[in-house]
Amino acid sequence: MKLAPARISPIFVPRIWGARTLAPLFTNPPGISEPIGEVWLTGDTCEFASGPFSGRSLAQSWASMPGAWCGTRLLGCERIPLLVKFIFPEDKLSVQVHPDDDYARKHESAAGGVGKTEMWYALSARENAALHLGFEAGVTREVFCRAIAEGSAERCLKQVAVRPGDAFFVPAGTVHTIGPGMLICEIQQNSDVTYRVFDYNRLQADGAPRALHLEKALQVLHFGEPQGRKIDPLHTKNGDLKQTYLAACRHFATELWEFSGPVIGASSPARFELLIALHGHGRIESSADPAEYNAGELWLIPAALGKYRLVPNSATSLLRTYVPDLSEFVQHLRSLGIEEMRWSRVVHP
Repeated sequence: MKLAPARISPIFVPRIWGARTLAPLFTNPPGISEPIGEVWLTGDTCEFASGPFSGRSLAQSWASMPGAWCGTRLLGCERIPLLVKFIFPEDKLSVQVHPDDDYARKHESAAGGVGKTEMWYALSARENAALHLGFEAGVTREVFCRAIAEGSAERCLKQVAVRPGDAFFVPAGTVHTIGPGMLICEIQQNSDVTYRVFDYNRLQADGAPRALHLEKALQVLHFGEPQGRKIDPLHTKNGDLKQTYLAACRHFATELWEFSGPVIGASSPARFELLIALHGHGRIESSADPAEYNAGELWLIPAALGKYRLVPNSATSLLRTYVPDLSEFVQHLRSLGIEEMRWSRVVHP
């Protein structure tokens, strides 16, 4: 099976809080009249648009994907371990929380049994755009329950202003909501388990409120010392490539690449990597035929592909993400001469 960068087509997911236009990344899909809140780039039903798996869904392809594609360390994973989305909020998301792996394994086996730690990268943000992440100091379980009953749950959360280029790390168990007026790329464990705590008393098209999951939420919420936070990134420069390390945990590592001239990348035999184009367009050159990339696209780089070359036709920014070996990741940062005081800003054991 010939190794080549492979593009995966997105799927469009309506949400009550979503947007009516997906410009500039996407053209609105025909036949969907509801607002689109999420564009999934690695969902099970997303199809390969190029490469040897072309026309097949990601779920079908992953089940038979050889180690040269998925990576020797990831052989045996039932699903691709990374879910990548673009989020288009034009209203507030619910106040919500996600479980960790242990809880999901015990209580959410029907939904895959996987928890949800995630990170967000803001491509754009209007003036006054904000999100809420973690509890304010002194908020206890009792205080939060009382606020939920009074309809003021959001007041218990820390509000954080959002500007283009900001990034946030959101471990499982962290209460949060995202506000309107921004475009977010979300990288997370491949899980769609969400426990809604408060939904601003919204009604769906059928006149019914969306379900809340307060009992489960209270079992997984982390009170006390906050864990989620705005990321303090780590910037490096290598020739034409400005490389920014955003976050690394056992579930994913994510880097921002910005370049206006050709740059070299290299996959690892142990794991595949994903390139998410945010701005610009150009070519991916490798041992396979050249492939054209454009903003809004996701490309899977096979584990055994080795070196590849990104040749931009316009200034490009993209996110590179993969499932890391954290000890190897730290060794890589040390090899760059980066001291622990600096690399510990982005590594979450």
